[in-house]
Amino acid sequence: MTIEMPPKRTKSDDRYGTPPRAVDIITPRINKEWLIWECACGTGSIVNHLRKCGFSVFGTDTEHDFILGEPLGCDCIVTNPPYSLKNHFIRKCYEIGKPFALLMPLTALESEERQKYFRKHGVELIIPNKRIQYTLPDGSKRSHGNWFESAWFTWGLNIGNQLTFVEYQI
Repeated sequence: MTIEMPPKRTKSDDRYGTPPRAVDIITPRINKEWLIWECACGTGSIVNHLRKCGFSVFGTDTEHDFILGEPLGCDCIVTNPPYSLKNHFIRKCYEIGKPFALLMPLTALESEERQKYFRKHGVELIIPNKRIQYTLPDGSKRSHGNWFESAWFTWGLNIGNQLTFVEYQI
């Protein structure tokens, strides 16, 4: 019998909080009647902002293992998953089968494993016209800005803009 161990977060996974303006990008696309699960809530920036916007939302973090644990009752998942665990979060979100929005770097498109899920299930992206300025644990922002582009990777929200992924053989 093999016991699956939970994947470990890296030190940098908890370094960047999600600013309210980044959450505002996704709120018009979420049904106000839904119960939202923020499954990697960290300090609660997404949970707090969604509540201020009138959404019903609950947050969990390391006290409930999203990847190996049982899904909690919700209508939608909205989170900024730990960078080192994005493959696991993508897989689990598709397995749960509820609409989701994951805030991730655009480089999340660059993986055979992730593209396998995107091709099979579909994915819709919301790409801001400027880089998101994540907050540091002390609440400050990086003085020189963010070095990577981010997007909301969504499924089940029917935002209307589908990307097409194809296999390319060299």
